[in-house]
Amino acid sequence: MQRREFCLTGIAALCAAGLPVENTVAETAVLDQAIDDFVQGAEVTSGTSGTIALSVPEIAENGNTVPVSVSVDSPMTQDDHVSEVLVLASGNPLPGVARFRFSPRSGQASASTRIRLAKTQDVIAIARMSSGAMFMDRKNVKVTIGGCGG
Repeated sequence: MQRREFCLTGIAALCAAGLPVENTVAETAVLDQAIDDFVQGAEVTSGTSGTIALSVPEIAENGNTVPVSVSVDSPMTQDDHVSEVLVLASGNPLPGVARFRFSPRSGQASASTRIRLAKTQDVIAIARMSSGAMFMDRKNVKVTIGGCGG
């Protein structure tokens, strides 16, 4: 199977499943651009090492107020601290939902807020360290409407 056939088959499958192809492609492009703007070409390490921890509910009964907490394991010294954390929602029209800035005086790098999610989607947190290192964690949140699945 050639690349063109593979792409056309994938698009046909999305159409058959009733998913809007244009919105899916547009959402991915906007999300990728927001990530690229934040990381500025730096390599991003997945949060499996325990450096960054994103906490969101697996199921949100109300997409208007979804609690989000993010914490980054860091000594928060002048030489080694978290400088910034970006929280993104992959399916929202504007994916950037929160940005937190830290300094060594913060003591710890953790923050909590509530965000609005338009639909079931991934929530992503990316932390920028003072050294320039980037860490990312991603969680999927299923948004239900009236507790009936969405």
